[in-house]
Amino acid sequence: QVQLLEGGGGSVEIGGSLSVSCAATGDTAGRKCMVWVRQAPGKERETVAIVYVGGWITSVADSVKGRFAISQDSAENTLYLNMNSLKPEDAGLYHCVTDANYCPLTGTYQFDYWGQGIQVTVSS
Repeated sequence: QVQLLEGGGGSVEIGGSLSVSCAATGDTAGRKCMVWVRQAPGKERETVAIVYVGGWITSVADSVKGRFAISQDSAENTLYLNMNSLKPEDAGLYHCVTDANYCPLTGTYQFDYWGQGIQVTVSS
């Protein structure tokens, strides 16, 4: 079992910056990737960013490219997402997610483990 606990988030004005973090505990060995997935009311779930565990390879969705950055602290089993130039469409519930086998950036793949999510609000 893997437990994922998100932190940070909150409310920010359009164009502002915000960071979210995720602490992973439990049986974290063998994870292939750590992922941020967001869900907004009335919208499809979107995989925002992926980092492959044990390496430096990352992928981000086109919708956030150049504005969001994902990183990890392997020693601390902590995942981060730094978000800049935030837009209203970036608002939603951001989930920290992990999987042992498959890490697609697109689609609605059901990753192994999910955190409860943390709210990000972007207002004018």
